[in-house]
Amino acid sequence: MSTQSSSGDEVRRAAASAEPETEAERERATLQVSHTAAAIRQRLAQGPRVSYLKDFVYGAIDGAVTTFAIVSGVAGAQLASSVVIILGIANLLADGFSMAVSNYLGTRSEAQQRERARRTEERHIDLVPEGEREEVRQIFAAKGLTGPVLEEVVGVITSDRRRWVETMLREELGLAEATAHPLRAGASTFLAFVAVGAMPLLPYLWLWLQPLGDVGQGIDPFTWSCALTATTFFAVGALKGHLVEESPVGSGLETLTVGGGAAALSYAVGYALHHLGTAL
Repeated sequence: MSTQSSSGDEVRRAAASAEPETEAERERATLQVSHTAAAIRQRLAQGPRVSYLKDFVYGAIDGAVTTFAIVSGVAGAQLASSVVIILGIANLLADGFSMAVSNYLGTRSEAQQRERARRTEERHIDLVPEGEREEVRQIFAAKGLTGPVLEEVVGVITSDRRRWVETMLREELGLAEATAHPLRAGASTFLAFVAVGAMPLLPYLWLWLQPLGDVGQGIDPFTWSCALTATTFFAVGALKGHLVEESPVGSGLETLTVGGGAAALSYAVGYALHHLGTAL
């Protein structure tokens, strides 16, 4: 019995020692699994991934800032809540669509620029192939390759026309191989703008939808809008920080500061114009 117990303890100790103990060891174990020959081959075959994080964050922050700026301006001018709802919804749809179209056209222009550069490189290869080979040679010589190794690399790259062109686009012109899809980029911006930009309007919409009676009496929608928008600013910034592996708290506070500054400016302008109009 004691022999079996001792044997079992040894097995458990061996298993425990084999398990990663620190965060660095756990990360190393995970990376080892994803860096086997088969895993690397599969990942490279899928090609580089295109991220739409920039489009989402761009739309989300601008949607919240512009909508809350309208809310603040109307509140500062002491206008009716219905004005907030009308202007806010108009801003969500019109400005959101405008930003989405702008992002779509900008992303499409980048893809067109890369295609134009591709045609240019193909024409140069047809007209001056030796000059283009020399460009490849100097590019990789600058990376530290010399002698027969350098010539072998130049030969391998220039033996395949597609590989040759892609190398020139990436190494000479600095153009990424993977580009965002214009429709997806525009859609990401629009959806983020509308979803996040609607947050400052929710207290006003909630009160507007309430039936007549005591429900909602004594509630200041602007105060709730401020609180909800501040939380939204911080959440979007924290999410961005988490995705890019920066401090979520620092990123959240940064976004909150920028958005709050824009809102304060809008409120001050509305307040000043209201009192200017009253004085006149």
